[in-house]
Amino acid sequence: MREWTEFEPRDWAFCGVFGGAGLLLPPVFHLLHLGHVFLPIYLPMFALAFLVRPFPCGLTAALVPLLSAVLTGMPPLYPPIAWVMSIELAVTTSLTSLIASRRPNRNPLLFLLPILVVGRFLNAGLQYGAALLMDLPAGFVAGLSFVSAWPGVVLIALTIPPFARTFQHYRPARASSPEGT
Repeated sequence: MREWTEFEPRDWAFCGVFGGAGLLLPPVFHLLHLGHVFLPIYLPMFALAFLVRPFPCGLTAALVPLLSAVLTGMPPLYPPIAWVMSIELAVTTSLTSLIASRRPNRNPLLFLLPILVVGRFLNAGLQYGAALLMDLPAGFVAGLSFVSAWPGVVLIALTIPPFARTFQHYRPARASSPEGT
């Protein structure tokens, strides 16, 4: 049985392509002053969740915001927006990938929407903690973080389920199969 942390060539390929998209989309959105509203890094990371297993997906989702912060300054490392996004994306995309691989015939929107809502609460909680550490008004910062990204959540909810249905034949085999995918 293969180790759950091993990457297959398909994982490397998909993670590279969608990780690259996660790095290239934000500058385009930010040119239009829409980056903080439409969550451009989130789109390719949630698409990736329907193509690879949870560990490669979570690892890629955790690294892309940090790499983007180092290369472009968006999202910033301080205040710790990149760190918060990294944690939120790793958790939510891994969970999405896990459920998508265990229930491949289920409508993606049925589990994607609750995961996105949990992600917004996780983000707000992490922003609250970070604001406390920086002596900022924590309630205001967390509330602003929670409310400002809902257009991006709607965009993800509208675009990712059709993507998942279109590319469902690329999904990895079930994680608990004897082949060990």
